[in-house]
Amino acid sequence: MSTYKDATIVLAHGAWADGSSWALVIHELQRRGLNVVAAPIPLTSFGEDAAALRRIIARTQGPLIVVGHAYAGAVIGTADDERVKALVYIAALAPDEGETIAEVFYRDETHPKAPQLAPDADGFIWMPDSGFEQAFAQNATQEQIALSKAVQRPIALKSIQEKIVHPSWKNKPVWYLIAEEDRMINPKTQHFMAERMKATVRIFNVDHTPLLTAPDKVVDVILEAVQGVLH
Repeated sequence: MSTYKDATIVLAHGAWADGSSWALVIHELQRRGLNVVAAPIPLTSFGEDAAALRRIIARTQGPLIVVGHAYAGAVIGTADDERVKALVYIAALAPDEGETIAEVFYRDETHPKAPQLAPDADGFIWMPDSGFEQAFAQNATQEQIALSKAVQRPIALKSIQEKIVHPSWKNKPVWYLIAEEDRMINPKTQHFMAERMKATVRIFNVDHTPLLTAPDKVVDVILEAVQGVLH
């Protein structure tokens, strides 16, 4: 039987971010003896992002817990490998079959401080600098904000326009961290998605990117998922 320490945690970053956004979480999970991989998601199309996650999963061994932040929630929904024992959503999007990511993202009203987002001439959406401190992670330190701005990676408009095929959350255990101070994805939308997935829900007064601003809470939810499916 698989044990806690046999598991590999696969972390998928969201839009406007890269694997460094998980640094504090990675450090703490590694300190506890877990294997951790941050999946590099190209953000060039939903299909290409899903393929990138599959490549990372193929490089691992043993049971997996796959974790997605924000946009990557949709991406981890494609993780249907039998070794994936649980999915963990961190203030993440979870479109259902036939829905697009944009449809769930804009399901409820936007926060007054949410950034105005529009694609550039090449079809990529960039986060304006002010968006990082006002909505992406308003509780972050100035150093964290500066790094987030420096490493930001845009997301292709077509990534959020593709319809989702059968998501794996329909047949895997799911945990969901709801961020009640989220200014990017309406907390009301998060509650709706978590309930629809029949997820184990944990609710915190954190911003959109608790992996930066409340990593201990993110780690706790991931560990709960590990312990919940591996005995």
